Amino acid sequence: MKMKREDIRNVAIIAHVDHGKTTLVDCLLKQSGIYRENQEVIERVMDSNDIERERGITILSKNTAVLYDGTKINIIDTPGHADFGGEVERVLKMVNGVILVIDAYEGVMPQTKFVLRKALELGLSVVACINKIDRPEARPEEVEDEVLELLMDLDASEEQLDCPFLYASAKAGFAKKELSDPEVDMSPLFKTVIDHIPAPEGDPDASTQLLISTIDYNEYVGRIGVGKVDNGNIRVNQECVIVNHHDPEKSRKVKVGKLYEYVGLNKVEVQEASVGSIVAISGIADIHIGDTLCSTENPVAIPFQKISEPTIAMNFMVNDSPLAGQEGKFITSRHIRERLFRELNTDVSLRVEETDSPDCFKVSGRGELHLSVLIENMRREGFEFAVSKAEVLYQYDDRNRKLEPMEIAYIDVPEEFTGAVIQKLTGRKGELQGMSPSNGGYTRLEFSIPSRGLIGYRGEFMTDTKGNGIMNTAFDGHAPFKGELSYRKTGSLIAYESGESITYGLFNAQERGILFIGAGVKVYSGMVIGQNPKAEDIEINICKAKKLTNTRSSGADESLKLSPPKIMSLEQSLDFIDVDELLEITPNSLRIRKKILDPTVRKRSSNNKSK
Repeated sequence: MKMKREDIRNVAIIAHVDHGKTTLVDCLLKQSGIYRENQEVIERVMDSNDIERERGITILSKNTAVLYDGTKINIIDTPGHADFGGEVERVLKMVNGVILVIDAYEGVMPQTKFVLRKALELGLSVVACINKIDRPEARPEEVEDEVLELLMDLDASEEQLDCPFLYASAKAGFAKKELSDPEVDMSPLFKTVIDHIPAPEGDPDASTQLLISTIDYNEYVGRIGVGKVDNGNIRVNQECVIVNHHDPEKSRKVKVGKLYEYVGLNKVEVQEASVGSIVAISGIADIHIGDTLCSTENPVAIPFQKISEPTIAMNFMVNDSPLAGQEGKFITSRHIRERLFRELNTDVSLRVEETDSPDCFKVSGRGELHLSVLIENMRREGFEFAVSKAEVLYQYDDRNRKLEPMEIAYIDVPEEFTGAVIQKLTGRKGELQGMSPSNGGYTRLEFSIPSRGLIGYRGEFMTDTKGNGIMNTAFDGHAPFKGELSYRKTGSLIAYESGESITYGLFNAQERGILFIGAGVKVYSGMVIGQNPKAEDIEINICKAKKLTNTRSSGADESLKLSPPKIMSLEQSLDFIDVDELLEITPNSLRIRKKILDPTVRKRSSNNKSK
């Protein structure tokens, strides 16, 4: 017989990127008393990896739990970026409701729509929390109307439409039910969660069923499966069977090693857990997302929606440039292979395939940001490798027509830049779907555009809008192929010979375009050292010193003035490279290079292609 666990609530916090989810979790943790009086409190404590903290984004969903008024509230902080949508989809299987966080100024944004649609499809209860109401330009009443409109657009049920609204400032540490209420603390939000979000239910006397929704990984204990107990109980040392809804063949016996529940920021060992508890299980080596742990006498898999397929791919390969192996700790194909396959332990949206070459792996993900975060992580761990330009993954329909992934791009720009943005995006096969005035003198443009039309565009977008534009994208299914696209209108300046760049050589080269390097940098033949404003590539000798004569001294070099080089970030470099180029990545350097380094072979190859 099913029963409700009234002492537990399982809730996920969902929102568009940067609307304050992680700050809200901080605030709930502080006010629930999990920190000691004198304990140092870290800001955005849930964003635990370096890249998350630097970029101010959440990449992996995180679990935590607080106690309020005798009820344990399990909270899952989810990512807001479309590239990490795979994370959001699966953690929602563990909860009975969501707190939808919306910025009181920005209002409903593309990702708000994406994450809310996923929650409504699963029939979850919603608590709407309009955050940052203390911003000077906040417009909470208008935003509330936007949220109700969105719920209607997404065909929410009567009960979901009747969701409670709260007004909050996670930074200032308060939430309230009416705008006129005094600002005290977060207790109105805690109470609303307990009153409005259903308690988990299941049959405690039935045989064990636990769906694995997230995988954690630890060097010492290996894979850790995280999931909610749907039926029955689970105990340490219990014999179980692993089955999978999408893989009917799968069935193997395992033993539960250790069992943990979440308390505050820690995992605490427990001997047993029952219906509704969110637990972490270690000691099962080959456990995957979507697996169901069942008791041996009645192995029934819990249905689980398939994770969305990747949309773009890159080749990761061993670095074979003349400077290879000088800066990295892990440089062989074995190291790279091992690391990429290890990433699959925790990243469910990623695919890694071996290619014809043992030194090259095809890595597919949900977007450029998804893959660039993996590249940055590997770089920091001491890996040295090269990557190719991102390319989209096509599909074919019944009539063998080529289909490509599409995106909806929402762009907020000051009025004077709309012309430049529309011109660029229509040139990249984008179609303008709508144009409306937005807040603060901005205009909102809505485009339907192929995913490949956005590859390499973000850098141009920031230049065209002088850094004032905001662009958000969301995956929008597949559509028939829109025709060929030329990515880059500019050429590359290429080093002619190997050596060290010299001021005299660079001074002559800078007249040809924008340089990416300064003097005293090691270069090699075929390395890209700058950008030519014209479409063709130019080879330049930047290692050339001035010929000295009796009347010309070497000191005369000092009077040559070089423009500061354009130092490219990882994202800018990935955007810049063309299909015949690679990005060489080491812990200390990013170098753009031609795939074919030898100028004669390169020329012959391009002549053959143009025939």
